[in-house]
Amino acid sequence: MFEVSDIREWRGHDVIDADGHKIGTMESVYVDTVTDQPAFATVTVGLPTRHRLVFVPLDGATVGPGYLKVTYSRKAVKGSPSMGTDDVLAAEDEPALFAHYKLTHQPGSGGERRLARR
Repeated sequence: MFEVSDIREWRGHDVIDADGHKIGTMESVYVDTVTDQPAFATVTVGLPTRHRLVFVPLDGATVGPGYLKVTYSRKAVKGSPSMGTDDVLAAEDEPALFAHYKLTHQPGSGGERRLARR
């Protein structure tokens, strides 16, 4: 796994699934606001004139020369909640993102956001 401080090095690299299929290009990372550790990556997918960003959890992700390998299938990632390339994940959309991957969404004790973009 890579450290948050290294994220600039991985932006623009390929994101591949466990079978080596390219999903898209790494755009940004959302960190868990409780631990400040990488939680999700946004991946640019779609046709050149219709790009969108999809989310993929980073649990179990590894890096190689020029790529980030995630543990989720390309189909699961491309079917995840998405947003425009200039958008930011809205707080009210966080629960659906966690639910898509069957992950537990637990906001902060005061209802704070769980994810923050880096």
